[in-house]
Amino acid sequence: MGIDIGGTNTIVGLIDAEGRCLAEESIKTWDYPRVEEFVDRVHAVGHEQAAALSVSLVGIGIGVPTGNADDGTIHASNLPWKGVVPIAALFRDRFHLPVFVTNDAKAAVLGEMTYGAARGMKNLVVVTLGTGLGCGIVLNGALVYGHDGFAGELGHTIVTPGGRACGCGRRGCLETYVSATGIKRTAIELLATEVDDSPLREIPYASLGSKAIDEAAARGDSIALKTFRYTGEILGLALANLVAIIRPEAIFLQGGGAKAGPWFYDAINRSMDENLLFLYKGQVPVHRSLLPDGAIIGASALVWRARRG
Repeated sequence: MGIDIGGTNTIVGLIDAEGRCLAEESIKTWDYPRVEEFVDRVHAVGHEQAAALSVSLVGIGIGVPTGNADDGTIHASNLPWKGVVPIAALFRDRFHLPVFVTNDAKAAVLGEMTYGAARGMKNLVVVTLGTGLGCGIVLNGALVYGHDGFAGELGHTIVTPGGRACGCGRRGCLETYVSATGIKRTAIELLATEVDDSPLREIPYASLGSKAIDEAAARGDSIALKTFRYTGEILGLALANLVAIIRPEAIFLQGGGAKAGPWFYDAINRSMDENLLFLYKGQVPVHRSLLPDGAIIGASALVWRARRG
């Protein structure tokens, strides 16, 4: 079972050893204010899926913001459960199966290098664009965890000192500009400060999301295009700085925000190229991941890699 716990939705899926997704279901993370209720719901979903397919579960892989691979805990700012949550132990007690936990973006990069276009690469980055922004890094073939398991928090590097308030308690984090939430915030600011006609003005605030903004951009809407241009410029600059530190072979974007059209990628590539050190210009491509269900496939890879030794 692969589980991707996100700030809005949690995806639960059954993945076979070849990385094929056999079943998938989404539940609302915030519908479960108690983590025990959440674990019970995932337990019910997983066993319903397994029964329908007549398969057996052999283990559980969980990708979650601030997931700590060392002790199986989480303490994320954008989830309903506060404090240090022993998520691996809770799932292990409920399922009686091996449970592996890691940061959601680390699960994504693991999936990309195990089943996706990064197979064979030894140095790469996966950036996940969802409610927040995650980053998984592989150097010399190994996932980068750092001293305490939390290395790679690109989303919480500050790109605008004193800028937008972030859920982490600071201001100006990359995540507040480059994520589904950040894209919405930029569009709202532009709608308030620009006079361009835009169908986005007719969409209620609660319903305005990055998908609707991308659809408007596809129709040539100026506010939507400005939104993605601004977002891409900030992300391109952040990636140029990251390349200077770790020099990956390639960068992959995953998640809902990564599904945006060429207007987003054009802005990213232009900004990244403008800000890259001359040593790296033209050498580090940015790809949209083509791996379906990348987050849960990556989480499941934790289980299959452990079984293979």
